[in-house]
Amino acid sequence: MKELLEFIVKSLVTNPDAVNITENAQEGTIDYKLEVSPDDMGLIIGKKGQTIRAIRKLLTVRAIAENIRVSLELVDSATLDA
Repeated sequence: MKELLEFIVKSLVTNPDAVNITENAQEGTIDYKLEVSPDDMGLIIGKKGQTIRAIRKLLTVRAIAENIRVSLELVDSATLDA
């Protein structure tokens, strides 16, 4: 599933080398933290959050097929540096 997320995000952003995905798998649940370049944050969020919502829906469909729960959090890299 991480490969699917990585493919989708790297296809959307202008700086695919800055994409960082952290996976935290627990019992029946996978939590993803997505970090992209500050310039690409708007592309991933989209107008009124439509793009990030669509990415989450795609992950949910895949998760239902695999009988697990999944969550995706977009992390602001500027807050990590502080």
